[in-house]
Amino acid sequence: MQETRQHFSTRLGLLLSVLGIAVGTGNIWRFPRIAAQNGGELGAGAFLLVWVVFLFLWSVPLIVAEYALGQKGRMGVIGTFVRVGGRSMGWLGAFVALVSTAIMCYYAVVTGWCLYYAGRLLVGPLPRSTEAAQQFWEGFQASFWPVAFQALALGLAIAVIWTGVRAIERANRVLIPSLLVILLVALVRALTLEGALEGVRYLFTPQWSDLTRPRLWLEALTQNAWDTGAGWGLILTYAAYMRREHGVVKNAFLTGIGNNTVSLLAALTIFGTVFAVLGAEMSRAEVLEVMRTSGPASTGLTFIWLPQLFARLPMGQVLAVLFFVGLTFAAFSSLIAMVELATRVLMDLGIQRAHALKGVGVGAWLLGLPSALNLTIFGNQDFVWGVGLMLSGAFVALAVMRYGPGRLRQETIAINPWDWQLGRGWDVLMRWVVPLEAIVLLGWWLYQAGVVYAPERWYDPLAPYSVMTCLVQWGIALGACYLLNDWLVRRMQRPAPVQTRT
Repeated sequence: MQETRQHFSTRLGLLLSVLGIAVGTGNIWRFPRIAAQNGGELGAGAFLLVWVVFLFLWSVPLIVAEYALGQKGRMGVIGTFVRVGGRSMGWLGAFVALVSTAIMCYYAVVTGWCLYYAGRLLVGPLPRSTEAAQQFWEGFQASFWPVAFQALALGLAIAVIWTGVRAIERANRVLIPSLLVILLVALVRALTLEGALEGVRYLFTPQWSDLTRPRLWLEALTQNAWDTGAGWGLILTYAAYMRREHGVVKNAFLTGIGNNTVSLLAALTIFGTVFAVLGAEMSRAEVLEVMRTSGPASTGLTFIWLPQLFARLPMGQVLAVLFFVGLTFAAFSSLIAMVELATRVLMDLGIQRAHALKGVGVGAWLLGLPSALNLTIFGNQDFVWGVGLMLSGAFVALAVMRYGPGRLRQETIAINPWDWQLGRGWDVLMRWVVPLEAIVLLGWWLYQAGVVYAPERWYDPLAPYSVMTCLVQWGIALGACYLLNDWLVRRMQRPAPVQTRT
């Protein structure tokens, strides 16, 4: 079993690269909409409070686990699961890798959308009405451009990381600081608009009675699961390239807090802009309805409303281009990590990096074509594998449990005098709290699929948002991984024997 020999050159390079994983479209695209949907009449402050709580009860513990597992295993997801859990754990690692790879296939489509909008708005006028914005979007979707820009996004990602981890580090040293600068510029401009502070006030004002709503707690946990990258196996993959002195706990906390800070910056920008532009002509309820709009494949706020809102602002064209460039950077930095995860798995199976990258690129383009051509298929894949991340998080926790949380902590954290130290509380979180959260989340989303999204067709695997479509696709994936377990392990050259203990 071959270990990685490349390393991130500096801790800053590692941290920026992992932030590139965590900071994606979920921060800029999804978070403001989810905050608005879970805000009460007075404000969304209660949702923000619970969202921060789950940062430390779900995201940070799992990020610590991925850093520690990656440093311990020094391989991709499958190899690390085998190394820390034994040969029988390989298929669970394979499922974690498969979920992130499935997301990569349609995430390249999203990255392509962002690329197209950034370029198109640079040279063309902004739509000034809902009808014009809808026509702009539908015209784009009806053309060959989604497929072309999906291929472009994958090609750029492969070209950037062709030579290995140092290329990933160099790319994120540019992408992440540039994204932060763009967000700060957009935030400053948004907060100088008349009426913007009303949106900020709404975002941070708590309606304490909302804390009694179970949906708010579940949505806050879900948002943390989706937008930090915890449990995806991506951080584990990058952690295989970290030096021991870089530290696990400090980086885990900085990753989680940095990610959620970007989400807040995006929310402040979008809440401020929407309230400023629409507040004079709409009631608060109507403004919030705009922010809560999902639209086709959850594109409503980002691709339908925001372009026409920017069109009403001084220097709106510049702000629109900046926004979509920032969104592109966020998407691209996450896509790079997904491509690297799939590539690393193939390298662990004995395939040379160049051949692995070519295979990942062609395979992702072909498997992503249905999502690029059909928004219903895109929505189905986003639903199935997005909810599948809950299983991935549970499997990461299971790998830690199999090796022993205390043992992993002693061997990767306690031995580093430069790192922050964790007590037995992390052991409890990984052994009991995170698995319980995963079970509750999975049950919640399956309940939603059966009662809200597809109540009449919950048993139909062809219904895009049904319970059965999740169960069938997960079942096929889990079955294939289980059947291939022995072959996968054999392809990895003799994993070192492990002793598991609690």
